[in-house]
Amino acid sequence: QVQLVESGGGLVQPGGSLKLSCATSRNIFSIYNMGWYRQAPGKQRELVAFVHAGGRTNYADSVKDRFTISRDFAKAALYLQMSSLKPEDTAVYYCNAVHLLTPSSEYWGQGTQVTVSS
Repeated sequence: QVQLVESGGGLVQPGGSLKLSCATSRNIFSIYNMGWYRQAPGKQRELVAFVHAGGRTNYADSVKDRFTISRDFAKAALYLQMSSLKPEDTAVYYCNAVHLLTPSSEYWGQGTQVTVSS
């Protein structure tokens, strides 16, 4: 019922910046909590940043003050602005949506690769 498509990943040098995008199939922000997760090979998936349906944001300590999550209601798009990137940020980044009142209604994008390397 909800389709999520990430884009914007790529190869970047340490200290560089990238902006990830997540296009949503319909306007869901008012009733869905939105998040960005990442997963590196052999590691557990990690919640990087999320924005509650009401607008409250939260970040993992490892990315706080470097990453910013935002929503564009007009474009129905979720963004993750990443700055001061570090090699440990290398991972596949996934867009996630969870219904505010029905957590079992959860959707994921296909993921976009971010590689931070010299």
